[in-house]
Amino acid sequence: MFSECTEKTNFRFYQSGIHLANVYLEKKSWFIEKKDPFKNLWDAEKPLVFKKWDFPFTIKDACQIIETYNGEKFDEKRVLIENPNFSYQKHQKITTNIKGKNIVSQIWAQKDSTNPLDIVTLEGSIIGLIQTNRFGSSFFIKEGYEDLTPLKKWGEEIISDNNRGINNLGIFYTPTSDGVNLKTNVWLPGDLQENEQLPAILIRTPYGIDTFSKSELRFVQRGYALIVQETRGRGGSEGEWIPMFFEREDGNDTLNWIAGQKWSNQRIGMIGASYDGYVQWAAAASGNSYLKAMVSQVPAGSPFVDIPRKGGAFMAGLLAWIFMVSEKDLNYEAKNRKDWDEILNHRPIIDIPRKALGQEIPFWNTWMDHQDKDEFWKKSDWTLHWDKIKTPALIISGWYDDNGMGSTEAWETITRAGVNNKKMILGPWIHMFNTTRKIHNIDLGTDSIRYDLDLLYLKWFDRFLKEKPSDIESEPAVEYFMVGANKWEADSQWPPKETEYQKLYLNGDGLKTEKPGDQLSDSFHFDPENPCPHLIDVSENEMAVPENYREVEKRDDILFYTSSPLKENLVIAGDIWAELYAASSARDTDWVVRLTEVDEKGNSIRISDGLIRARYRNSFSHPELLSPGKIEKYKIRMSKIAITIKKGHRLRVQITSGAKNLIFPNQNTGHDPAIDVQSLIARQQIFHSQKFPSHIKLPVQKNKADLTKCL
Repeated sequence: MFSECTEKTNFRFYQSGIHLANVYLEKKSWFIEKKDPFKNLWDAEKPLVFKKWDFPFTIKDACQIIETYNGEKFDEKRVLIENPNFSYQKHQKITTNIKGKNIVSQIWAQKDSTNPLDIVTLEGSIIGLIQTNRFGSSFFIKEGYEDLTPLKKWGEEIISDNNRGINNLGIFYTPTSDGVNLKTNVWLPGDLQENEQLPAILIRTPYGIDTFSKSELRFVQRGYALIVQETRGRGGSEGEWIPMFFEREDGNDTLNWIAGQKWSNQRIGMIGASYDGYVQWAAAASGNSYLKAMVSQVPAGSPFVDIPRKGGAFMAGLLAWIFMVSEKDLNYEAKNRKDWDEILNHRPIIDIPRKALGQEIPFWNTWMDHQDKDEFWKKSDWTLHWDKIKTPALIISGWYDDNGMGSTEAWETITRAGVNNKKMILGPWIHMFNTTRKIHNIDLGTDSIRYDLDLLYLKWFDRFLKEKPSDIESEPAVEYFMVGANKWEADSQWPPKETEYQKLYLNGDGLKTEKPGDQLSDSFHFDPENPCPHLIDVSENEMAVPENYREVEKRDDILFYTSSPLKENLVIAGDIWAELYAASSARDTDWVVRLTEVDEKGNSIRISDGLIRARYRNSFSHPELLSPGKIEKYKIRMSKIAITIKKGHRLRVQITSGAKNLIFPNQNTGHDPAIDVQSLIARQQIFHSQKFPSHIKLPVQKNKADLTKCL
């Protein structure tokens, strides 16, 4: 295409449905005409110089694809474009009626890339490219061909116009009720009239005002105020930085401050991911009536269910994040280390920051001072205030999101609170959601990436902040991706209506649907100095990836129980539970349960897992040490999933007591884990008998499958 270009070819660049640039290809040269979003005016056309990088990367990547396209035929299932060696697979078709004739375009999905750059073709020629990331989708489209791409949806919906400029009102220091000032940046539409009042969208973040401001200015262009605030103790905000501790009160104070501004119509929404998702639920838990909508992406949950004390254990995998936020300003590079083994093995764990960074982290020391779920930790638990949460919420998460329990808690909380306007989208995603179609060699199909998330965000805010007519309330409450079948499904609730919990019992010879008879227990020895690994790269900062545990299962400190090959496909969708009867020679220990899918080659791929620190088996607030050798019952909630286990594959339950890289191993002494330097090897016993029927509970979609028929 590039080599044959003699006439001028015009492309348009859109982000989240907003036209931001025109790009021209003429005589093998590129030119660009950018829109200044602040002035709402177009700049003069100028040569596009790639080395300057003063434009979105999507434009550079798209131009590179077009330059290197040598006429490869897009008529097979897969197409390889040489240099830069991009591989594409046939994906969606889009049909548009133009002048009475149906025109069909083809989207080709890039498979082996993060933030993939997909190609749109018409009759074998490239007419555009689409790039996705966690914020939304960008479109680089040949002028006049927009309706032959997913961009068409933006024109079909009743949504806010995007023709308003941007005015940065400047930095303010928002006062809190205890006298701390929080650095806050405010943007308003550039054409705001004298007495005009607007709905506002608030982002509260520990990652710096500039980190997410640029991507969310799209809302200002559509008639919203945008407020981005650094949380207490971060960046330019005053106060002490203790993650999650002050967010309910500070969120409430900030919402009140926004509502008091002359440009505010007192209807406020919040958006953000991870910690920026957590702060939304904390603010909602204050009961503030000005908070009218949330778009909560991969939100963190309560401290002992999600982070930083998952199941009561101290999370080692969180160190990458802890190091990044250990000082006033975000240091993204602090997570990239090659000495994680040495760091994770250091004892006592309270001294790890000094060992790794050469200095203490004050909030780490504070965390270490609070071993059990006392008033300190309860202050961070927004679920305790469920009755005050009334805000319509759009929740985004995924099966491999390491904050997945946060979205589970969010959904259950608003369901319990009777919030009618709620929606949840669960994809085959890691914490960095909607960015890849393959996770650690697990191919999730072309549909695993969605082009419409940013459109849904806008529709949600338009409906509940501007009260625009919308079909979003009539859409299914839950959309979820079925791994294995690799397709999207929908339901009015979660777990889906057709879900029935069925038990799969541990037996001496595997997993069975029948209760075991009288059987001897199984045992292993757990050495805290050599714990079983949880397969992650700590620097990747993703703790729930679907890795292959085939080699791990060769260790002698892990038990596993395997079903017979499935006679037909088994479909499960929901949260998985484990109920163990176990004994330990130690006064305290950990139990880790993992469910895997085993294929014909013996690969054992993680589906779900969960853990519990033994002393918290009955309560996180009131620990009870073990009586060595006494059989105890453990109820362990595992991560949620929707998956089709294929006929011929097997289910496997792994049980161990270590998850190196994910948690610091229990020293088995019963002492304070923050300062403990001793360790004991524990003899662990798992019981499976008529009296002690250890089992897992699977959320089976009985209308599609049944355990008794599959095994």
